[in-house]
Amino acid sequence: MSEKKRILGMSAADKARLLQSMKGEVVQAPPSRALTRVVSPDLLRFDTLPAYTQIAVQKAVGEKLGVPDPYYVCHDSLSQAEARIAGKRYLNFSCYDYLGLNGDSRILARVAEAATRYGFSASASRLTAGERPPHRALETRIASLYGTEDCLTFVSGHATNMSTIATLFGPQDVIFHDKASHNSLIIGAKLSGAARFSFSNNDIAALRTLLEQHRHSFQRALIVTEGLFGMDGVICRLPELVALKKEFGCFLMVDEAHSMGTLGEKGLGVREHFQLSADAVDIWMGTLSKTFCGCGGFIAGSSVLVEILKYHAPGFVYSVGMPPMMAEASLAAIDYMLSEPWRVAQLHANSQTMLRLAREAGLDTGRADGYAVIPVMVGDSVTAVILANKLREAGILVLPIIYPGVEEGRARLRFFVSQTHSVEQISAAVEKTAELLPLARAEAQNFVQ
Repeated sequence: MSEKKRILGMSAADKARLLQSMKGEVVQAPPSRALTRVVSPDLLRFDTLPAYTQIAVQKAVGEKLGVPDPYYVCHDSLSQAEARIAGKRYLNFSCYDYLGLNGDSRILARVAEAATRYGFSASASRLTAGERPPHRALETRIASLYGTEDCLTFVSGHATNMSTIATLFGPQDVIFHDKASHNSLIIGAKLSGAARFSFSNNDIAALRTLLEQHRHSFQRALIVTEGLFGMDGVICRLPELVALKKEFGCFLMVDEAHSMGTLGEKGLGVREHFQLSADAVDIWMGTLSKTFCGCGGFIAGSSVLVEILKYHAPGFVYSVGMPPMMAEASLAAIDYMLSEPWRVAQLHANSQTMLRLAREAGLDTGRADGYAVIPVMVGDSVTAVILANKLREAGILVLPIIYPGVEEGRARLRFFVSQTHSVEQISAAVEKTAELLPLARAEAQNFVQ
């Protein structure tokens, strides 16, 4: 095909560069040159950075295909089973409010009281002058959920993982992480300077092989996993991980961002799901932005672990304390999760219903176990974006997960199921997805050819 021939308004060369970037392939840079006293003006422009080039190319493709960017859509109001965007109502499968507690009037009353008493901001890091009673009350409550000695809350969930791993481990150590682990866990491992080895999702045999090959070459070792993998809706094989950590002398860290509030009869997470003791895991991590309708993250574990992080974790020491009113919101959410167990039961029922209906409709849900996160595997990123936009036009809000969030070829739509969804809403979403997927694939195929 000649350079001059254009497909959907895009040159063959431009299209090739786009497909290459979406597959994660490295575009060869020109040979490096020795620095001189004269710096090229191009090196002083942000739009010459590779990160921006990738964004620009992907947006250009969307424009050529007539497909709007599905991200950064501004919601007009509270988002639960339904959302409102630009005055239009949508069935909403794009938010983490698993137990339907966000916006609960009882929580709002407690937040208002906390805001009146403590203001809108902690106004300082907690190390200096930002400590408030709701912080410690929340940490004490979370520690009681896990049966651990203590807990520490951070203002950012992402920073919780990064700071914790980078603080506890160093160049003489080794970290074994599930390949499907969240970006914050992987970045934390990189920042620590420790050696890193990844294993395929939930592949216990592969992890054992890595431990046998490498554990003896390092001082401390950490195994990292998620309780419920947020991209695939798969529960980790925690009992087997616990056995390996004991056998090979490792610490074990479990990220419960998506599993706290969604697994177990009471919503107490993967530990309750498998009926394990608190000390089976050394570092329990979770976020407050999902089930607990606040913001930030937490680490639960021994008092020594928490003491180290309180004085050494950069994401805690050098960050402002969580707004006290947000700490109160999460504390209230925990209260109502425990006192209203029907919420967890309804979430389980809704999730299993969606998984069953999706499979009956011929949709590929991967290895999802049917708890809160239900992916619909699409394949290529172009199809995923087109399908998400077609669903949005049909009044259903669900976002695509594409490269680099997942490997190219494993793009998917990720449905977040809530306790507030009705069976009728779930059924409508599945039916419309199955109807529009072939159309999206056809449009994407016209672009690829």
